[in-house]
Amino acid sequence: MKWLSRFRSKIDPAEVREYFNRAAADEEHYPSTIDPRIFHVKLVLEHLGDANGRRVADIGCGKGRFARIVKEKYPDASVVAVDLAEAMLACVPSGIHRAAATMTSLPFASASFDGAYATESLEHAIDIPRAVSELCRIVKPGGRIAIIDKNREAWGRLETPQWEQWFARKQLEKLLSRDCREVRSRPISYWEDVEPDGLFLAWLAVK
Repeated sequence: MKWLSRFRSKIDPAEVREYFNRAAADEEHYPSTIDPRIFHVKLVLEHLGDANGRRVADIGCGKGRFARIVKEKYPDASVVAVDLAEAMLACVPSGIHRAAATMTSLPFASASFDGAYATESLEHAIDIPRAVSELCRIVKPGGRIAIIDKNREAWGRLETPQWEQWFARKQLEKLLSRDCREVRSRPISYWEDVEPDGLFLAWLAVK
């Protein structure tokens, strides 16, 4: 995949931002809500644990559909929704803090969050190692990190933007292990009672 890394380095982040600013108008493919019964949601909530009184970051939040559920379940949590597209952030519900930023340069102090997650957003980062490092940097020691994204072995099953990248389990395990003391991964499905079909993987870490 070295050729892909070289290619991705030539992608202009402004191009990615503009793509998602336009995509914000597409509610069908970029919805504002998500069914809380979907296993992706349940897994993030389970891994984060009780977030009341804690600070949690949704990195690459889109319209804040996961952040919305975290805040509803844990009303005393401080939830920060981060996205590079201002039009996406405009759809984030009130009561959730918003920050416009890229995944490779998060505007937060180190160890300033109790937990962070990235759901189908890391695939859009221009520099994957740096994005994972930033995700880990902002989380306190003992804090929890969740990444849900697509499996490199399933590449080609969906139409994607030219910059998008999917991941091997060991690839992100290795990157997370640079900063985290516990890292595990598993295939997952949208629904808990449906066998994974190889499209989605989840990486769960403790810093």
